[in-house]
Amino acid sequence: MGQVVSKDGTAIAYTRIGSGPALIIVDGAMCYRAFGPATALAEALSEHFTVYTYDRRGRGESGAGTPYDVEREVEDIAALIEEAGGSAHLFGMSSGGTLVAEAAHRGVNADRIAIYESPMIVDGTHPPMPADLPARVERAVAEGRRGDAIKLFMRYVGTPGYFIAMMQVMPMWKKLKGVAHTLPHDFALTGEFQRGTPPPADRWSGADVPALVIAGGKSPEYMRNAQQYLASALPQAELTVLPGQTHMVKAKVTAPVLVEFFQR
Repeated sequence: MGQVVSKDGTAIAYTRIGSGPALIIVDGAMCYRAFGPATALAEALSEHFTVYTYDRRGRGESGAGTPYDVEREVEDIAALIEEAGGSAHLFGMSSGGTLVAEAAHRGVNADRIAIYESPMIVDGTHPPMPADLPARVERAVAEGRRGDAIKLFMRYVGTPGYFIAMMQVMPMWKKLKGVAHTLPHDFALTGEFQRGTPPPADRWSGADVPALVIAGGKSPEYMRNAQQYLASALPQAELTVLPGQTHMVKAKVTAPVLVEFFQR
C-alpha cells in the first residue's frame, strides 16, 4: 500500500499494480479497495497500464478530512496524479464517474477520461430524487443508524427489498456500514444531477480532454439517456453502449473497451 497527502493534509491510501501509462480508477458510492469492483478491474488492466486504485476520503485506510467538500476529492485525485508522474488517465464508475468529470472540469492533469454510468436523471423517464433524501440519510448517519442510511440509499437506487434483507445477514453488510457515513458525500457530488432536468450545456466545459462515456445496454432508460446527455455535454466525448450490461458492469467486459480508448 502507498499513501499520498492531499492538499488539506488528509492521507489518501492507494495500491499500484502493473506497468505502462498511469491510470487511476475512481470508485462509486460505498466502494473502496477492500470492497467493490476496482480491484478486479485493476488486475484486468494491469497488463497495459500502471493502475492506481485508492480509498476515497473517509473510506478504508484513507483519512476523512473535515468538513467535506467536492473540491477536496478533486485535490485527492490531483495528489494521486502527481504521485503517478504528473499526468494520468482517469476512469470513474457511478458517482466516481461524476467525480472524474468534475476533476477534469476543474483542471486536474488528465490525459483521457472514461466514465461508466454517472448517476443522473435528466428527463421524465424516472422520478427525480426526493428533495429530503440527502437530509434523511445524513440524519441517520448522525444518529448512528448506519444500517438505516444504507437502506434509504439502496431503496432509492432501486435495490429490491428482498435483496436488501438478504444483505443484512451477509458479511458485506458490515463493510457497507463501515462506509455508510460517506453517503452524504456522494449526494453532495451527484445531487445537482438528480433533478429530472438536464444540467446546463456548459456544466463541464472545462473538461476539454478526450472522453469516453459508457452505458450498459440493459440499464434503465433514464440511465442510458443520462449518459447520452453527458457525452453531448463534455467537449470531446463519445458514447458507447455495452450490450447486456447493467450498472453492475463486469471487469472482463469493461477492460477491453478501456484499453482500446486509452491506448489511442
